[in-house]
Amino acid sequence: MAREAREGGGNNKPREREKERDKETGDELTDKLVTINRVAKVVKGGKRFAFAALVVVGDQKGRVGYGAGKAREVPEAIRKATERAKKTMIRVPMKEGRTLHHDIRGTFGAGDVVIRAAPAGTGIIAGGPLRAVFETLGIGDVVAKSIGSRNPHNMVKAAFAALSGVTSPRAVATRRGKKVADLYGSAAKKDVAVEASDV
Repeated sequence: MAREAREGGGNNKPREREKERDKETGDELTDKLVTINRVAKVVKGGKRFAFAALVVVGDQKGRVGYGAGKAREVPEAIRKATERAKKTMIRVPMKEGRTLHHDIRGTFGAGDVVIRAAPAGTGIIAGGPLRAVFETLGIGDVVAKSIGSRNPHNMVKAAFAALSGVTSPRAVATRRGKKVADLYGSAAKKDVAVEASDV
């Protein structure tokens, strides 16, 4: 016990475990600070100030998460938010590793976000909070528009509501008990039939 107290091992064990877990998964996580607010609590004798941080974390390979943290100091608030973001990460299927498979819309409270897949070379066309989400996720070509609340928390939560609903052709084919080629094959046949009828 005395040795642990001298070396400070008791306090560093959780952080060491987190570092070991990140090494085992082999993922280099990138975190971005979306917003930070100074909040006040009115108590007897005055106000007690604290800081609330919103952080987005991702591995730039299809996994992303967000978290909020509040503390008396800015670094501690960011640390809390980052830890929560790591615990709430989701995997988003991507097309060719650069964009989404289809357009999608997500809402959370007053937040309303439309996210669209884009051709190669488009880049990330999105506002601040949404841009942070896409950069940490690893999407290179996407167009996004917030048509609801401008509150960063609602925008990020609406974006995650949308991203959690993205599906890949492989997942759809598995759910229907078909092959991916069958899905595209039927669509191609319909296009050919429409073109033939127009002629």
